[in-house]
Amino acid sequence: MDHPHDITTPTSLGAEPTRDQIRRWRRYLADEIAEAEVYRVIADRKEGPERDILLGLATAEKRHEDHWRALLGEHAENPPRPSPHRVLLRWLARLFGSVFVLALAQRAESDSPYAQDQHATPAMVADEAIHEEVVRGLASRGREQLAGNFRAAVFGANDGLVSNLALVMGIGATGVATSVVLFTGIAGLLAGALSMAAGEFVSVRSQRELLEASSPTQVTLEAAEHLDLDENELVLVYRARGMNEEDAVHRAQERLGYFSCDCNPSFSAHPDGSQGPVDYSDDHEAIGSPWSAAFSSFCFFASGAIIPVIPYLFGLGGIGAVALSAALVGLALLCTGGVVGLLSGASPLKRGLRQLLIGFGAAAITYVLGLLFGTELA
Repeated sequence: MDHPHDITTPTSLGAEPTRDQIRRWRRYLADEIAEAEVYRVIADRKEGPERDILLGLATAEKRHEDHWRALLGEHAENPPRPSPHRVLLRWLARLFGSVFVLALAQRAESDSPYAQDQHATPAMVADEAIHEEVVRGLASRGREQLAGNFRAAVFGANDGLVSNLALVMGIGATGVATSVVLFTGIAGLLAGALSMAAGEFVSVRSQRELLEASSPTQVTLEAAEHLDLDENELVLVYRARGMNEEDAVHRAQERLGYFSCDCNPSFSAHPDGSQGPVDYSDDHEAIGSPWSAAFSSFCFFASGAIIPVIPYLFGLGGIGAVALSAALVGLALLCTGGVVGLLSGASPLKRGLRQLLIGFGAAAITYVLGLLFGTELA
């Protein structure tokens, strides 16, 4: 029986490869070389298990490279440039080595043509499927780290783009003076950005206050020596924190000095028995600062909302300004949607077009209403 990684040669195929086969295999060879290099470049910027995993992927791509070299024989010399996708991957890996590159690599692995090519071994097909899952796991770590800030950035900017484009187009369609459209756009920018900042501040501040109000305090440690176990006051504390009655009684007796063990420390503010104020720093760090969140939301919204106003800032007016504003916002929506698709492992083009259709749909409604309103005024 052949080993799963046995390499097929032109001789074992029984015939010399055709010109189309040579061209296709050379393209595969170039892509495998590029992918292995991408993984090695990213690995150089990593440490520990992530570095080992990436180098393992590079080794697997080298096996695939050897397979196509064996099939090509003398035709393996001077392989062509890899596909544009791999070229972009390699360039980004050298420049960033970030989660964006891993997200692109995930898509590259998922688009492998080997399942439809009889000259790729079953082991190679299985390798590519597994590689996608490996890269998905590596990319997910970066996605989790980016999730909060990235969500705020994309949705803040997208809200600014769509809401202010709709406002500018609606007002512009009424036929009012260019200065009115400009000031309306600036007012919409400030109103939206301030509203976003205030909402984010209240949201984060409230979340921190809820955390402090819901977390256990050290009062049981301070009051324990003065409590009467027969009155069950301390038992009630631990039952309120989620313990059943038996565990709560045991925990209360421990706090009163009847036991020296720490049988269920998860219900105590100080599992290690230390004194002093409760440390919420890790939880608060995960939530973030309300002032930082407010400032970020203001900037993200404003960065999107300023784009529809740009033509009017330079004195343009009429249908030309509306068209240019829509074109600039459309380009920005394609970019934000594409980045979302890239990080989610989906098609950047499809996500970009979805953002574009949603944004232009909202703007078109307000533009039509503006036209109708302007006609009524006339």
